[in-house]
Amino acid sequence: MSLPFAEDINFWMTSKASPDSWIEKAKRLIGSFGGKVTGEYFGSDDSGRAAYMVTFVLDGDRYKIAWPVLPTRSKNESAARVQAATLLYHDVKGRCLTAAILGARTAFFNYLLLPDGRTASQASVPELMQGIPTIFLGDGS
Repeated sequence: MSLPFAEDINFWMTSKASPDSWIEKAKRLIGSFGGKVTGEYFGSDDSGRAAYMVTFVLDGDRYKIAWPVLPTRSKNESAARVQAATLLYHDVKGRCLTAAILGARTAFFNYLLLPDGRTASQASVPELMQGIPTIFLGDGS
């Protein structure tokens, strides 16, 4: 599975806010639903893939969201980072609304951290994770 270009996805160059401000907003949302954020990271690998990651505990379960920075035609990495952080925030926002109705585990299930360090998505649909730098994927052991 290849990732789409950032320019073809919502929130391309729509915000002047920094990526950090979007990540902080996502962390506050998680906290407002009773979650405890345990980590916040940005990383990239030598292939050029980059991602933001937020880890947290909610209702006794551990979660890991790794959100890719999409490739760009224009090579505007700064705008792509803002877009990625914005998309992560909106994903968390939607899932928090779902969690209020259906529960946290249902809402965040694909980000559920399994005992071996992989998420439920990584264990069930590995091709979805191709856009995430390997440093965020865990070693599966």
